Amino acid sequence: MRGLKEALKVVAVEAAEVPFSSSSNESTAASAGGNYGGGWLWKCHGIWHSLFLIIPSVLFLLYLASQAKKSVSKLLNGRSHIIIAYYAFLWIVTLLNLLWCSLLAWECTPGKEVAWSIISLFTTSGMLFLEVSLMAFLLQGNYASGQEALTRTFGISGLIVGIDIFLKGIYTFGFGIPLFIDNNEESHRVKWGLWVVHKLLLTGVYGFIFFLYRSRWRERLPARPAFYNYVTIMFCLNALALFACALAANGAGFGLWLNEITTVCYHAFYLPLLYITFLSDFFQEEDLNLENVYYSEMKDAGFFDADWE
Repeated sequence: MRGLKEALKVVAVEAAEVPFSSSSNESTAASAGGNYGGGWLWKCHGIWHSLFLIIPSVLFLLYLASQAKKSVSKLLNGRSHIIIAYYAFLWIVTLLNLLWCSLLAWECTPGKEVAWSIISLFTTSGMLFLEVSLMAFLLQGNYASGQEALTRTFGISGLIVGIDIFLKGIYTFGFGIPLFIDNNEESHRVKWGLWVVHKLLLTGVYGFIFFLYRSRWRERLPARPAFYNYVTIMFCLNALALFACALAANGAGFGLWLNEITTVCYHAFYLPLLYITFLSDFFQEEDLNLENVYYSEMKDAGFFDADWE
């Protein structure tokens, strides 16, 4: 009887351990599924970080889709090669940016580092292409059209962005510097030095145009208030990003946090800002004399007072 009781105790203990083990395994599986499956929304940077990126990107894509029929009709009637090409690139980059925002969890997923770097490289380069194209086109005058303007604008943009992609590709895939992965920062200070140079160049260009607008040579720039506002916003954003990268290069945690803020703002709001600055007026139905309207607005703002002195 004593042996039987001991045997029953052993069986009872084993039976009690089996559900616990099963529950533990299920919990582990659920945890893994949450991290690599349903938890994609809050993995890596947190749910609010992801939502602040995804929601504006989705809303802007829905807006473009809702205006697509009217926009395409206006483009075909206007026959502006540069606007048509720019609108098409805007669609491509908007889809790329939404994909980038949706796959943000890949940044912290083992085995996805290369794929994340590739999609980050193409997304940021596409947005940079739009930036440079806008600057190159508007500095030629309002609504310049024709094959020559298209070739000149996209030629300059393509050259600059091509060099940028080449250098980033060498550093990322050749030297193994994780330019687009923001973890383990203490071991990659070279990365922050490269970003400092990148942001310094952008800040310098926007700063030059910003101060040119406030000088006696402002008449040489396009008479567009929206363009001036765009340059002001981009100058402030890039200056802030430059400050953040400089702090991160020196190991300051605040610099990492500030850099994340500027990255979120750029990916969430740059494309809508670009559309408002460059394309929204073109797609207005009753807008036959935009150039005269912009000139009048700038004249009322005192941009041409120097002509009367």
